[in-house]
Amino acid sequence: MASAQIINSVQTIISRQVDITKAPAVVSFGAINGGIRSNIIPDEVELIGTIRTFDQDMRADIKIKLAEIATNAAKTLGATAVTEIQPGYPVTVNNPELVSKMRPVIASVVGDNMLIEPGLITGAEDFSYYALETPGMFFFLGVTPTDKDVSQVATNHSPAFYVDESALKVGVQTMTQVALTALGAAQ
Repeated sequence: MASAQIINSVQTIISRQVDITKAPAVVSFGAINGGIRSNIIPDEVELIGTIRTFDQDMRADIKIKLAEIATNAAKTLGATAVTEIQPGYPVTVNNPELVSKMRPVIASVVGDNMLIEPGLITGAEDFSYYALETPGMFFFLGVTPTDKDVSQVATNHSPAFYVDESALKVGVQTMTQVALTALGAAQ
């Protein structure tokens, strides 16, 4: 009951306690581990989840609220909650000036009609650490076979994911042009 109460109560952070008009946010539990028998109430249940935001301050606030809610929800049922939140990856943010400069460079390789700006994506990426240190730009290389609809194929974390290897040549050409442009601008 305590774990269910915590999961339900934590959902109010996004629905009632943060300004999602500022930036979207998600709190999800992807694993609930506890118990070994159907007729024995477990001594302990582990909840594992993720916090996804596009704003570092909002993320910090959600972490505080999550710990408070877990503690209080458990307490109402005579249980205790210990909250351990790993830092996770920072928000990946593309530097607008760098994107503006490199967009035509990328278009010169792939064609302007092949550039798609997907909007906000809640994926977590360790590249974000680089962008905290220096202006960064993260982009995806399309690897969907040309005869397939990108909206219908398996995503990269699926066991059915398939790479059209001809895209790798395009990726190398694109990265080479981006690097040469950046180096030329630095001289």
